[in-house]
Amino acid sequence: MKWYDNLYLGDSVEKKADKIKRKISHGMGLDSLCTYVISFASNPDNLLDIIPARELRQKAYPKDRLRIIGLAGSRQEALKVVQRIIEETYQNTGDVDVYQYLKENRRQEA
Repeated sequence: MKWYDNLYLGDSVEKKADKIKRKISHGMGLDSLCTYVISFASNPDNLLDIIPARELRQKAYPKDRLRIIGLAGSRQEALKVVQRIIEETYQNTGDVDVYQYLKENRRQEA
């Protein structure tokens, strides 16, 4: 699992992002964690994936290929973060290829 340098964060997780990252990275306390991770899509037909953090606890989950680019405190908040990512990508490139945008331009922290 790899973390994007300048994570996109929902308002509710902004102040505790480091603690949440540590919990997710070490698989601790994920059952009670109401957090969603936003990652590059596992299906090439999609733009991004929204995954409940507690799913990452499953041993069969393919974490080695997971690239986390955002965190949110609820599904609704995750949708807003995804919207922000796509809008930023489109404004800067005229396209919605989020993967290429984040890979090449390394978003600057606002």
